[in-house]
Amino acid sequence: MQNKYQSVRPIFDPIRPHVFIETYGCQMNVSDSEVVLSILQDAGYSLCDNIDEASLVLINTCAVRDNAEQRILGRLDVFRLAKKKNHALKVGVLGCMAERLKEELLSHPVVDLVVGPDAYRDLPKLLAAISADGKQINTILSHEETYADISPVRMDKYSVSAYISIMRGCNNICSYCVVPYTRGAERSRDPQTILREAKDLFENGYKEITLLGQNVDSYFWKNSDSAKDINFAQLIEQVALIDPSIRVRFSTSHPKDISDELLHTIAAHDNICKHIHLPVQSGSNAMLEKMNRKHTREWYLSRIKTIRRIIPGCAITTDVIVGFCSESEQDHQDTLSLFREVGFDSAFMFQYSERPGTKAAKHFPDDVPPEVKTARLNEIIALQNTLSLESNRRDVGKCFEVLIEGPSKRSDKDMVGRTSQNKTCVFKDNGFKVGEYVKVRVVDCSSATLLCEVI
Repeated sequence: MQNKYQSVRPIFDPIRPHVFIETYGCQMNVSDSEVVLSILQDAGYSLCDNIDEASLVLINTCAVRDNAEQRILGRLDVFRLAKKKNHALKVGVLGCMAERLKEELLSHPVVDLVVGPDAYRDLPKLLAAISADGKQINTILSHEETYADISPVRMDKYSVSAYISIMRGCNNICSYCVVPYTRGAERSRDPQTILREAKDLFENGYKEITLLGQNVDSYFWKNSDSAKDINFAQLIEQVALIDPSIRVRFSTSHPKDISDELLHTIAAHDNICKHIHLPVQSGSNAMLEKMNRKHTREWYLSRIKTIRRIIPGCAITTDVIVGFCSESEQDHQDTLSLFREVGFDSAFMFQYSERPGTKAAKHFPDDVPPEVKTARLNEIIALQNTLSLESNRRDVGKCFEVLIEGPSKRSDKDMVGRTSQNKTCVFKDNGFKVGEYVKVRVVDCSSATLLCEVI
């Protein structure tokens, strides 16, 4: 039995039954898959990376956009072929899509098991109950579950970076978003379990930790005894104080909640990375109100100014939704102008995808034509490519400390690492090891990469 808080690598045991896990969607799903693997390893399973060797296939799903769900349904057809080769193979669907579609997925001829994000503890029992005519399902959401006592098994065996989920669920109810319905209400995790997990990661050789939550800024732990309550700024400081050589990141922030206290905490600690991902979703107040984002364009821009005042050189990235319900050309131009005013370092940009059960699906028509959505998205992508190139050009000649993550995909003579600002750097391999820090000078760039020389 593994230590309750010991961060471990996967077990590869030819004697044990093998589980093959595919993960789609956000970093939270990656973290959840590591929790699932921990539970299954304790139940006697071993991870494999070849579906043909598996006795159990699990697909951890995302329901945020329709194309993600369509990809997953396509994968189930692939698993159908695997089942023809191995009639004993069991297939399970986990996560947000499992929560949203429930019985529809369970009726799929390939699927034996459907489990929502709060029911992973039941996986061993559910797997044992599967029979030739007895599929299993548990999609009950919880107001308490945080998996705080389960030590995730890190699935990327070569990585020096790891995720820690500090909270689950969301209370924001943005009108376009399905997450509150698939992951339930917001609840924060006991900070002592977070700190123990972070310390174990550091002791096991990890050099970078990312604290995860649907809205990390609203993390709050209310102590029942005489100890002080803990907010996110206090939590991230405690993680940073574990050791100055460990980098700390976080995701995702909400413009309405990011506090000056947090910004001052980031500025005060060199090992808290100088990068804030702050989703704006739209530059139009009319769209922001319809999205129920609870912030305005003006509020967002004021937070950007405050970030840059308190944390000079901080990288700022964002998310944007293009073509939301009844988005006008002026709304679109407002988004473009906000991008220019902020000058984001990078962005995740998506077309609006209606999600059944959300407020938008119930009350607002998805009436922006697909070709208009595509044209607007392409315009924003083109602008952001220009902004990203401008941002990287400003770094030419500057020096950065980079955490080495591995060899370059383009050349085994080069190494890749990231700056505190989360920018990718490529530089010559002079015998470096993954997990080392190296100082580099930027000599050239593209819109996506800083080309560097080692100092």
